[in-house]
Amino acid sequence: MRRSLTLVLALFGTLVLFLTPPAAAAGGASAAFSKTSDWGSGYQAQYRITNGGTSTLTSWKVEFDLPSGSSVGSYWDALLTKNASHYTFTNRDYNGTLAPGASAVFGWVAAGSGTPANCLLNGGSCEAGPPDTTAPSVPGGVTVGSATGSSLTVRWTASTDNSGSVAGYEVSRDGAAPVAVTGTSYTATGLQATTSYSFRVRAKDAAGNTSAYSAAVSGTTTTGGGPGPGPGTVHTAPYVDMGAWPTPSMPAMASASGLKSFTMAFITASSCKAMWFNAYDPRAGWAKDQIDAIRAGGGDVKISFGGASGSELAQACSTVDSLYAEYDAVVNAYGLTYADFDIEGAATADPASINRRSQALARLQQAHPGLRISLTLPVLPEGLTADGINIVKSARDAGVTLDVVNVMAMDYYRATDYGDAAVQAAQSTQAQLKTLYPAKTDAQLWAMTGVTPMLGQNDDGHIFDQADSRQLVSFAQGRHLGMLGFWEETRDRNACNGALYMCTNVPQSPYEFSKIFAQYTG
Repeated sequence: MRRSLTLVLALFGTLVLFLTPPAAAAGGASAAFSKTSDWGSGYQAQYRITNGGTSTLTSWKVEFDLPSGSSVGSYWDALLTKNASHYTFTNRDYNGTLAPGASAVFGWVAAGSGTPANCLLNGGSCEAGPPDTTAPSVPGGVTVGSATGSSLTVRWTASTDNSGSVAGYEVSRDGAAPVAVTGTSYTATGLQATTSYSFRVRAKDAAGNTSAYSAAVSGTTTTGGGPGPGPGTVHTAPYVDMGAWPTPSMPAMASASGLKSFTMAFITASSCKAMWFNAYDPRAGWAKDQIDAIRAGGGDVKISFGGASGSELAQACSTVDSLYAEYDAVVNAYGLTYADFDIEGAATADPASINRRSQALARLQQAHPGLRISLTLPVLPEGLTADGINIVKSARDAGVTLDVVNVMAMDYYRATDYGDAAVQAAQSTQAQLKTLYPAKTDAQLWAMTGVTPMLGQNDDGHIFDQADSRQLVSFAQGRHLGMLGFWEETRDRNACNGALYMCTNVPQSPYEFSKIFAQYTG
């Protein structure tokens, strides 16, 4: 689906996972290298340049070498020149002048695990000082609560470290290999109802030193349900373009629109690395506070991978293992019950990435038994394209249990009523699913069918208006469709005329479409 211009990359204040103490460089300036996240086969990093002198610094240049097998991919807030394995970053026009005590930061995403060597700042050394060998303190105040039939949330108080910050934490469940998290809480999902689980937490600093584990604490899941909707009960979840600026607030949208649940869009790839529209690392739990607020209000949030823009993760990752690791990291970071995969463009006709995704999703459901997976695919009034059918077949044959096949009922580029076309697309898709899942009943197949139109003016100039919305909601209610969505919530909020990434270009009041779709109860 279409999305707006992405955020300018601004990663100041990101949680540091590896910190190298700065050394003084020429003119009293210094440069400190830090990894803001690390996934083994690559990492995200930054340099902070600080003017420690007494006069204004008018420009800066940071140079370093990377070992063989490592390289710089995307970067921000600097200009880059490269000579073999030697990288030179210079300031942009907006961040080159630094008053005494001021700092500037630039960053990049690296492929490979090698870190900078032979660093120079304006010709002076910026090599590291002696290594840090002191572990953080043991996390305290560990508790287990917020129980549902399939999840428990572990919380603790922050540890301290001699470096001044703790990089992250590791949570072990019932003595198993730990899960790396940031922040001071972790939600374990895919658990069995009415079952006791034990958790321990330890802290990790930027240099990789780990504390001892905390004492084990236990919690018990409920018989089912719990706060928020249980699996399969998110019936309306419109997409929110989280790359819009200012960043949308889903809790505010819920309050104004009457909707309870949303689909956050989109996680794409920077190399084989899950990223929010190439700007934020989901491992850091970006916008998780919004998800927590939606869940506290009785709703839930789907996170959608893919979309019409950016690099698709299944195409960027070359192995099932690496792709699964990225999906798993996002599910763990947000305690997901729902994950959506919006497959468009060249990705719909790429057999290698389709099969890789299907195998990774099957593994993901094995690791998170309560996880509901939806595929969002292009459609015509006559149904899924041949490529879309192949994607569903691949998931089925890999052992993926699909919650919903969600069709993008939009942009047909033909003269037709777009309300009628959305209904026809749903009917056609349900009939196709019947051939793919012959053992399922009609009711089960309708429950697997989702429809997502584009509000107001589509990219092809045709209109899906309020009457079309009421028609679709009425049809969905009669057939008990698995899900309704729409593209896109911010456009409905703005209720404006203008660029399609922010306006519907039809007469409406704010959230008028949302209030129609909120009437769908499954």
